[in-house]
Amino acid sequence: MNTAVNSSRILSVCVAKPKIIDYGRRQVATSIFKQPVTGKIPLRKLNLEGDEQADLTVHGGPDKAVYIYPSEHYPWWRQEMPDVEFDFGKFGENLTTEGLLEDKVCIGDQFQMGTAIVQVSQPRLPCYKLGIRFGRTDIIKKFVQSCRNGIYFSVVQEGELSIGDSITYLRSDEHKISVKDVARLFTGQTIDQDFVQRALHSNLAGQMKMFIAGL
Repeated sequence: MNTAVNSSRILSVCVAKPKIIDYGRRQVATSIFKQPVTGKIPLRKLNLEGDEQADLTVHGGPDKAVYIYPSEHYPWWRQEMPDVEFDFGKFGENLTTEGLLEDKVCIGDQFQMGTAIVQVSQPRLPCYKLGIRFGRTDIIKKFVQSCRNGIYFSVVQEGELSIGDSITYLRSDEHKISVKDVARLFTGQTIDQDFVQRALHSNLAGQMKMFIAGL
């Protein structure tokens, strides 16, 4: 049993529908401005009820059904960027959690959240819309370098979840590839061929395997 993540819970649930905003000389659709919701929220195969991805070419899909961000990272960000207000949901996450950290959670790990069962699929790699959310482009570089990426999950079993629900560890992939290690590989902070081979045989999402295979 993964004792490093056997005491975890949901602190915040946030969703958003796409909206059009001005970005330079053009308009873009984005759902990164998440808003908190309460009560029992259904989690389906592609997203939480009330949530919707704006650009399905890079966001959403079964491997990115729900995005969590560890609450443990927020104090670090507040220290790094004291002029920014950091409320839960700031990074566009659906769930802000306690007890799930990228260096402890592995690709393929399964958890129960409320009555839903989810599986770790990959770390989050930011696009320019994170800069839109913060109103500054330097956040993208800071986010990548920090390796505080947050975690994407696929949905194994649909169900309902809410603030305060415990997150129960169920099972893990045999290859033990941590989310943080994958993030470090993608950002070029580490390239280890043994790790690459293990990653290719793990439960990594398909698009990530395609990238790794090209290294």
